[in-house]
Amino acid sequence: MTNDNTMRMTRQRQVILEELKAMHTHPTADELHRRVRARMPSISLATVYRNLKLLAEAGFITEIRTVGVQRRYEGNVDDHYHLTCVRCGRVDDAPVPADSDLQEAVNNATGYRVLSHRVEFLGVCPSCEKSSTQNPTARSGRGNRVSYKQSHNRKEFYQ
Repeated sequence: MTNDNTMRMTRQRQVILEELKAMHTHPTADELHRRVRARMPSISLATVYRNLKLLAEAGFITEIRTVGVQRRYEGNVDDHYHLTCVRCGRVDDAPVPADSDLQEAVNNATGYRVLSHRVEFLGVCPSCEKSSTQNPTARSGRGNRVSYKQSHNRKEFYQ
């Protein structure tokens, strides 16, 4: 960082940012590290983690924290929602616009000055759904990264 609170864009940060934006997915730090190593063979996983944290704090990328799965990262910093598969942990962008009216409604109803909001839709991705229709025992939840049960009108998540 420099004295004026802006981030110095090192070669490592630039390559991490370029690779993340080129992926158009929501990779984990491990997945991104494998890709960055193709360009910078000596870069460590710790360096990737450290730079992802700094890039997220500076607003260059988004850190995605989802229910029960590893943190994921993306280069898209625009307001948008995510879909998370409760079976395999896959994360996709939801193809609907972010609802600014929702944020305003919460502002008005609570007295909070809401700065932003996140919405995460939970479901079963097309790949998992397809595999479960081909293999009915796959619906049991065994081996899944994240599963959920519904009890007393409340969803509970467990690994």
